[in-house]
Amino acid sequence: MTHTVHPDPNTKPDTDPTTDPTTEPTGCRPIPPAPRRRITVIGTGYLGATHAACLAELGYEVLGVDTDQAKIDDLARGVLPFYEPGLPDLLAAHLASGRLRFGTSLREAAEFGDFHFVCVGTPQRPGAPAADVSQVVAAYRGLAPHVTADALIVGKSTVPVGTAANLQSMVDELAPPGLTIGVAWNPEFLREGFGIEDTIRPDRVVVGVTDPLQEKLLREVYAPLIDAGVPFLVTDPATAELVKVSANAFLATKVTFINAIAEVCDAAGADVATLARAIGLDARIGPEFLRAGIGYGGGCLPKDVRALIGRADELGVNSAVSLLRAVDSINMRQRSRLVSLAVEECGGDVLGRRIAVLGAAFKPSTDDVRDSPALNIAAQLQLRGAAVVVYDPQARETALAEFPTLRHAASAVAALDGVDLVLHLTEWPEFARLDPVELRGIVRRPCLIDGRNALDPQAWAGAGWRYRGIGRRVGAPRLAA
Repeated sequence: MTHTVHPDPNTKPDTDPTTDPTTEPTGCRPIPPAPRRRITVIGTGYLGATHAACLAELGYEVLGVDTDQAKIDDLARGVLPFYEPGLPDLLAAHLASGRLRFGTSLREAAEFGDFHFVCVGTPQRPGAPAADVSQVVAAYRGLAPHVTADALIVGKSTVPVGTAANLQSMVDELAPPGLTIGVAWNPEFLREGFGIEDTIRPDRVVVGVTDPLQEKLLREVYAPLIDAGVPFLVTDPATAELVKVSANAFLATKVTFINAIAEVCDAAGADVATLARAIGLDARIGPEFLRAGIGYGGGCLPKDVRALIGRADELGVNSAVSLLRAVDSINMRQRSRLVSLAVEECGGDVLGRRIAVLGAAFKPSTDDVRDSPALNIAAQLQLRGAAVVVYDPQARETALAEFPTLRHAASAVAALDGVDLVLHLTEWPEFARLDPVELRGIVRRPCLIDGRNALDPQAWAGAGWRYRGIGRRVGAPRLAA
């Protein structure tokens, strides 16, 4: 299979929680109109709802399909089941334009679409590292018998390598007589909080195909992006399946590396923030994902690292992913380290101590609390007897659904009232704007653990707070610009 790349000089960092996800990148060519096509999106969770709305924005007629009737009813009214900046407006605009609608029938989807994107979830299997692809299989199995013409079903879900080949065998058996159903793979690279930007102007589009016709059809679908200069990479399905989990495994490794170095810095009296900036200036390393803290979480990195480990075991190359086993272990240990720091700051016992936790989402610009380090730490401290109060700008409801016994405050100031210890665990921009001088007057004891190394140590220490970061040294010399 030929690998083709259309280079684009316009790149962006992997993450920046202060960036407006709807802002057009400087120098990016305008997105031209899409060719007229009808597209179905199977699965309307975060990935599917975002993909469907963005395809409508590109000019396609889109039908989103899900088995959850309540979710479909909400989406049809313009109500999203999650927080994503800019997406409510995009959803409303294309419900009104008529280019986007929702339903629950796979038969209707098969009759409606020229292309079908499968965007259902692949959670970790209970009690095992491997991914659960049952929803993906169900989508293909439910759609295939109802197609009325030759069709291409394109998987976007993150799956174990080899899934596409298995699905192709299955749909070959299920296809109506005389019709051909192709299976291609087009991994997603969405960052929560930046979903629109990452769909309409991504760093790259990767497609895994088995013949030139599939490539041609996907080039047509993504023509607006290709014409705007987005790199378009063509490969086989197995490589495409591995791209997403490999990217996430690398990012997870980078996060875990700097956290391991932060522990060395703590032991040696060095400052990991200065160290990270110094090594990040090396073009071979780069600065992204080098902020030490309580580790990664969410619905992608932990699951994908473990799924890659599980699939490598199945393929008989388990020793090849020994590094990733260590990555997962070190990442989980970061949460225990933070709990231990909190216990230490409370004199060896948190029983009866009042602790404020700033942040519940696994990262800013989302209300997603799946595998959230912040929420996990808050729950661990509560189980140890602390009186924990949490504040998060967006994730109150999702956090309550996960841990209903945790108390939540209406604001950061309310959360800090009379507490013995403050934990900064999700780097929302509003937390960086807090005034440590003002807050000094409302806490019982001015002690802060900055679990994301995102606050200014000198400002907090100068306001009379005891500041502790992860691998930080208050008063550490700044790296000259």
